[in-house]
This record gives sequence, structure tokens and C-alpha cells, in this order.
Amino acid sequence: MGRTSSGHPTELELLILKILWQRAPLPVREIRQALVEQGRDLAHTTVITTLNVMVRKKYLDRTQQANAFLFGPLITREQVSEGMLGDLVQRVFDGSAAAVMLSLFECAQIDSDELKELRQIIDRKRKEQTP
Repeated sequence: MGRTSSGHPTELELLILKILWQRAPLPVREIRQALVEQGRDLAHTTVITTLNVMVRKKYLDRTQQANAFLFGPLITREQVSEGMLGDLVQRVFDGSAAAVMLSLFECAQIDSDELKELRQIIDRKRKEQTP
């Protein structure tokens, strides 16, 4: 039974994107080494196959330099996070931002600095909506 496409990067694709958001463009061998350093010791061919799939999905760009291909992201961290979070909010929380926040407060350790930052964001959003 095959996987259904969610329209979002898989776990491995997301890990590769995170590497490339920090250090792009990179050749396959450096991407593979970064994956090894993060505990994902994959075969070279597996990394190449995944990168090629990501190019087809338009997550990555591939350019040739000498005898190697360099890969870089075509999508930003913000695009991915907004898409994935928006999907989660709709599917799990029926579109309720308040339910998401309440759940976040229940399951995450939030320190006083983060609470202060969240309060500032909420206050700013309230001012934006006030005529």
C-alpha cells in the first residue's frame, strides 16, 4: 500500500531542507555527511534519489558545477511551516487558533521569556485588528 501525498515534505525531506536552509548550495556528499552527523546514515544512492524527488516536487533547485550537482532550496522555511501548521490547524483543531494555543500551553515547556514574547505578539495582533 503506497503512501498518500500530503503536499508537505516528508521527515527526511524536511531534514534535508533544514540542512540546505543553513548552508546551501551543497553537493550530495556534503548533504549526506550532514545527515550522518544528525544520525541518519543513508546510502549515497538513497540521498541522490531523495534529492531528485525533491527537485521534481520543486522543493529544490539543482545546478551542475564541474563534476557535481549542487542543491539549494526553492521553498523557504516560512512557506513550509505555514503550510504544515495551517494544515494541522484545519485538520486537528477545526481552524481554531485558540485551541492550538491552549494545546501548545498544555504540552510544551514555555519559559517566562517566551511567554513575554507571546504576549507581545498577541498585543501587536490585537492592535492590528483594532480600527
